[in-house]
Amino acid sequence: MRKWLPLTAVCLGAFMLLVDVTIVTVALPDMAASLHTTFADLQWVMDVYALALAALLLGAGSLADLIGRRKVYLAGLGLFALASLACGLATGPAMLITFRGLQGVGGAAMFATTMALLSGAYQGKDRGIAFGVWGAVNGAAAAAGPVLGGLLTEHLDWRWIFYVNLPVSVLAVLVTLRVVKESRNPHAGGVDLPGMVTFTLFAGALTYALIRVGDNGWTSTTTLGLFALSALSLLAFVVVELRSSRPMLDLALFRSPAFVGIMTGGLLLSVAAFSYLVYSSLWLQTVRGMGPVTAGLAMLPMSVVAFVAAAIAGKKLHGAPPRLTVGGGLLLIGVGALLQTVIGADSTWVALAAGLAVTGAGVGLATPAMAAAAMAAVPPARAGMAGGALNTARQLGNALGIAVLGAVFQAGLLDSIRSARAVPDPQGTADALTGGGAAGVIARAPQSAHLVHAAFADGLRDTFLVSGVLGLLGGVAVLLLVRTSAAPAAHGPAAAGVPAQATAREGAQL
Repeated sequence: MRKWLPLTAVCLGAFMLLVDVTIVTVALPDMAASLHTTFADLQWVMDVYALALAALLLGAGSLADLIGRRKVYLAGLGLFALASLACGLATGPAMLITFRGLQGVGGAAMFATTMALLSGAYQGKDRGIAFGVWGAVNGAAAAAGPVLGGLLTEHLDWRWIFYVNLPVSVLAVLVTLRVVKESRNPHAGGVDLPGMVTFTLFAGALTYALIRVGDNGWTSTTTLGLFALSALSLLAFVVVELRSSRPMLDLALFRSPAFVGIMTGGLLLSVAAFSYLVYSSLWLQTVRGMGPVTAGLAMLPMSVVAFVAAAIAGKKLHGAPPRLTVGGGLLLIGVGALLQTVIGADSTWVALAAGLAVTGAGVGLATPAMAAAAMAAVPPARAGMAGGALNTARQLGNALGIAVLGAVFQAGLLDSIRSARAVPDPQGTADALTGGGAAGVIARAPQSAHLVHAAFADGLRDTFLVSGVLGLLGGVAVLLLVRTSAAPAAHGPAAAGVPAQATAREGAQL
């Protein structure tokens, strides 16, 4: 069994960094009470991690090619562990957000190297088994995040969702040092630093503008200035990539309609399927009074059905056109979100269960075929980069989705409070509710209980509606644009005829 130790080292890191995407979700209300956060603070705790992953993934892979994949993976593990410790010790929201961002930097270094490390450690049938196990671990991480976060938060403290990373990181470092061999790309070029900086500025400014729009308004000088900065940064990124001899992302890939369709689908899948879970968790705990564990379990219909659907799709729909599996999956995701619009003031978690299950079916159907479809949509020499670009699009979609849906949720909740005309300070009440203070609002004015329940339901209903529409649009885009044949059977780097060394810097497939 010694030969599987490199797989163990890689899977430990991958599981940890992917769990941290979702483990925070059910801990947000406890964080809010402990650190006295605002609604924007809670959004940033989730968003800054996804933004760091999205912005640095391809660049970290390039650095790993240049100086060594094992070295970058170990550095990522070390940074992730130290940042996790600092997150657990945070005394305020600014400190927590800062170190969550550093967690994301470490996560990007780890995630960008996992595919290449597995490719270098295994060949032939063993490589296929390794990638299969790695993919299953990724899926398990997404399912385990809310439940594990609930258990740690309820029975220990929210800080333990970060402390638990320390022993796992130490074990991963020890195993990696012992069994994983160093490798690099002898033909690697330099790191596309201008591309990384301009892309990060574009994504960060856009996300910040969307998170602050609830306080600043859509037409304020601050909001418009941030949107302008984001647009200029995107333009600069395009110019930099077009002029670079070794671009972080070859923009010629977007000449393929199929590639555009898969990128659009990947970005909107994250928005429509996952981003609203932050606000659902806030409702379940602060309004419905559920504990972190039961709130995590309430989200299991999506995770369990997604896991089962992915297994069935992999066995029964192998070789099916990706436009049907990915496009059909996105349509199911849209329908699942729309089913959750039945939520009302008196609803419980049961109102969400059917929609979450349908969404899970869509995720399970679309996700396995998405990475292979992205690689099949471009020339073989760029297949690995296409896979990395899809991963970046999905993380960016998660970050932007939390910001966009947060603005929708906040606006719907505030409109509901204002229209009720039952409290003297609608804005202050809305701020308290979105900051996790529903119990305090009701305790101070018991007669406002129905107002609180109705306002949350109205805000969530708008959020589910927008998510549903975006999911349907993503499905239509894929069905219209993706015309390539089914991807090859192998899902490793050689699946598209690309040697492992050639694809090492292109990151991993979610």
